[in-house]
Amino acid sequence: MASGKVLIYGGRGALGATCVQYFKTNNFWVGCIDLAENESADLNIVVDRDADWVAQEQSVLSQVESSLKGDKLDAVICVAGGWAGGNATKDLAKNSDLMWKQSVWSSAISATVGANHLKTGGLLALTGANPALAGTPGMIGYGMAKAAVHQLTKSLAGNDSGLPDQALVVSILPVTLDTPMNRKWMPTADFGTWTPLEFVAELFHKWTKNEERPASGSLVKLITKDSKTELNRV
Repeated sequence: MASGKVLIYGGRGALGATCVQYFKTNNFWVGCIDLAENESADLNIVVDRDADWVAQEQSVLSQVESSLKGDKLDAVICVAGGWAGGNATKDLAKNSDLMWKQSVWSSAISATVGANHLKTGGLLALTGANPALAGTPGMIGYGMAKAAVHQLTKSLAGNDSGLPDQALVVSILPVTLDTPMNRKWMPTADFGTWTPLEFVAELFHKWTKNEERPASGSLVKLITKDSKTELNRV
């Protein structure tokens, strides 16, 4: 019998795939929502990248509901996202639009899934970004989108947000995650300051099991130094 049920939004990416595998190893039923399937997941919901925000939400909600058949989720974990640089001189709308679709649409849809399908005391985890706590002049679209995720986190933690009783909503704020793509593009960086994907997956697992939970609405910085990661709550 499964330990519980979790949904990973962005379960095909580097961090998402690590989370899918970690929860599977710990005997969870795992659903994946992404632009492509993750063969390790028990359920795959493939999002149409050309559909608008409302259509994406309706499609995901419909498929989640039909798959769960009345069961409740222990966690909804959104690690979908991306990065784009750029200031206000050129392509600000284009870059901002892309960042909004990748980070804000996915986070908002995850919130709606959580409001409708999380169990009492369940976990909704979103992905913010440490740089977006301040100005991001070299990546304005990215900073705006991640700041919106931070605001969403605070709003969902308030009374009458729609989430179940005693639910925990939290955003992780990584600086740099240790992904293959980051290593490819930054080969001379100090990898000892990058947060391992397995650390993040383990953290989500602990919070899902109601262990070492921060206060709901927390923005949790992941600060890695000399290959050791500490959590700093904002």
